[in-house]
Amino acid sequence: MKKIMRNRLIIVVFLLIAVVFPLFAQLEEKDALELYRKGQYEEAVKVCLQELEIMPRRMDSYVVLGWSLIRLGRYQEALEYAEKAHTISPSDYRVIEIMGEIHYFLGDNENALKCFEEYTVLAPTGDRIDMVYYFMGEIFIRLAEYNHADIAFSTALYHSPNRAEWWARLGYAREMAKNYNLAVESYNKALQLNSTLTEARRGKERVEKMLQGG
Repeated sequence: MKKIMRNRLIIVVFLLIAVVFPLFAQLEEKDALELYRKGQYEEAVKVCLQELEIMPRRMDSYVVLGWSLIRLGRYQEALEYAEKAHTISPSDYRVIEIMGEIHYFLGDNENALKCFEEYTVLAPTGDRIDMVYYFMGEIFIRLAEYNHADIAFSTALYHSPNRAEWWARLGYAREMAKNYNLAVESYNKALQLNSTLTEARRGKERVEKMLQGG
């Protein structure tokens, strides 16, 4: 009986070697994060899903999968995986940020803000803190809460001061709040960084007219 059990165990081990090891070898050849960084999002998704077949609780795979699906505009699918990852690791701030982005793109402002605010608490110096505050600024513009948008965009620019488009959005938030002098400053900063930025140029023209009483 013991001999039969030993033989069965040997067979199982050989099967694992035959099936699992080649999969690991394939995954080593393809780095999902590197594929994502190269803009090869479909390929990154495939690699992440392969990784999760072998390691169903691997958070790095869920994270890169979420980023890639967002880039592909597959928001509902991204949300399903993000929620699964959040169940596995509720305090993983990378997953929380991903959920915030998904809710943002789906137009769910309330849940997006909730996720982004949680990220700022869990990871105040996290890699994506600038993006989190930028998204918060855009949400506050959607909600016509322009002073809150000003604070959010200003914080995003504190972390990433060379984003011309963000300076233009800050200018717009200040313009909508009727803080015209500050709006001109923001638009000017955007144009210093990118002199061809149409949004900043037109915004500056609008505000200067308002300041001239026109």
